[in-house]
Amino acid sequence: MSMSTGNDIATIYQRPVELLQNLIRFNTTNPPGNEKECINYLNHLLNVAGIKTTILARDSARPNLIARLAGQGNAPPLLLYGHVDVVATENETWQHPPFEGKVIDGWVWGRGALDDKGGVTMLVSAFLQAKAEGYIPRGDVILTVVSDEEDGGNYGAKYLVESHANQFAGVRYAIGEFGGFSYYVGKKKFYPIMIAEKHPCRVEVTLRGPSGHPTVAVHGGAMAKLGQVLQQIEKKRMPVHVTTATRQMIQAMSNALPFPSNMVIRQLLKPKMTDSVLNMLGKQVEQLEPLLHNNVNALHISMADYSSRIPDKIALIINCNLLPGYSPDDALSELRSIVGEDIELKVTGTSWCEPVPAEPDMGLFDILAGILREVEPEGVPLPLLLAGPTDGRLFSRLGIQTYGFQPMNLPPDLHFWQLTHGADERIPVEALTFGVDCIHRVLQRFGHNV
Repeated sequence: MSMSTGNDIATIYQRPVELLQNLIRFNTTNPPGNEKECINYLNHLLNVAGIKTTILARDSARPNLIARLAGQGNAPPLLLYGHVDVVATENETWQHPPFEGKVIDGWVWGRGALDDKGGVTMLVSAFLQAKAEGYIPRGDVILTVVSDEEDGGNYGAKYLVESHANQFAGVRYAIGEFGGFSYYVGKKKFYPIMIAEKHPCRVEVTLRGPSGHPTVAVHGGAMAKLGQVLQQIEKKRMPVHVTTATRQMIQAMSNALPFPSNMVIRQLLKPKMTDSVLNMLGKQVEQLEPLLHNNVNALHISMADYSSRIPDKIALIINCNLLPGYSPDDALSELRSIVGEDIELKVTGTSWCEPVPAEPDMGLFDILAGILREVEPEGVPLPLLLAGPTDGRLFSRLGIQTYGFQPMNLPPDLHFWQLTHGADERIPVEALTFGVDCIHRVLQRFGHNV
C-alpha cells in the first residue's frame, strides 16, 4: 500500500484525494469490519500533526478514534463524525477494483468513496487544516471516526454512546452523513442537508396453514398466505404522515421550482392528495415516497426444511422504516391495516430500532445553508429527512442533533443513491475538494450563533 511518509504526512490535508485513496485501500468490509489498521492510520496522521487522540474499543479489532481541537470555551463543542467500515462488494461487477482507490478521468473509484470514506476524508482534512493554521474555534471540535456503522453500530457509535458518553459532554450539534450532495429536480439544482432520519425495525410475520403430502390438494396453506401478504405490501402504502422535516423540505423545494411544478409538488403536503400525486408523478418524485410514509419491504423468509411435505409454518421478515416520532407499535398497527388482523406479527431485531426525535433542532441549519449558497450560488439548500438510518439515531440519545453535511457538487447524471452501496462507487475529485472547503468554513463559523 503506497502512502505518504515523513514530512508528506503533515501536509496530507492539502491532498484529500491521496487521503481518500489510502482509506479505500484498507478493506474494511463489514462484516467482519477489521477497521483497526484504517483507524491506526488516521490516528498516526493526527498524532504527527500534534493532536492528542483517544482510542476506545469494545473489540480491539474494531476501534473508534476520538480527537479534540481545543476551542476558546465560548461555545458548546461541535462533533464531527464518520465511519470507515463499508458494505460488501461480493457478486458485483466493477469496472475498476473496489479496494485500489484508482483515480481515473477525474474520479476516485472504490468502495466507500461516497459512503463514508469520502466523508471521513472531508472531516479529517478540514480538521487537520484548522490545526495547521493554528485556528482556535469558539468551542472545542471533536473528531470521531467510528467502526461498524453499516451493521448497527454495536462496536462503534452505540458502544461510545452507552459506555463513553462523557466524551461528548456539552455537544448540541454534530456534522455527519448524509447530505449536502447536489441533485436535480428538472433543471433545478438542490443541496439537501439532513436534519432527521428514519429508523428501522424488523417485524416477523408468521403464516400458518395445513400441512400434508405434496401430492394432496391443500388450500389456504401457509405458502398461499405468504403470496397474499407479499402482494398486499407491494400494492398498498402505509398511511400518509407529513413530518416537520418533510414539510420543510417540500416547501423549500416548491419555493424554488417554477410554475406549475411548484404547485404540484406542494400538493404532496395534503394527506388526502399525497398518494395520488405520487402516482401521477411516478419516478420524478420516487425519492419522496418513503419520506411521507412508514414503509415496509420484505427481506427474507424461513421455514422448516421439509422436502417431502407442505410446510405448516412460514416466517417472513419485514423491514419497517419509521418516520421520526413513530414507534414499532405504530408499525405493527399500520401493518395490520394492510395484511389483516388474523396474521401474527412480532417485532424482532430491535438492535437497530432507535426512536429519533420528532422535531429537529434547526439551530445550525442557516450556517450550513449559507455556506452552500456561497460556494454554489445556483444551488438551493433545503432540509432533508433521510429515508434510512445513520449513527445520528444513536448520538441523538445524548441530545445531539446531527446534520448530514458532507457536501459534494455532483454532475447531473450522477445518481448518488444508485452508486452508494453499489458497483462502481466513485466520487469526482472536484466534489471531494468542494466538501473539504465547505467543512473548513463550518469550523471557522461554528459558535458565532450558539
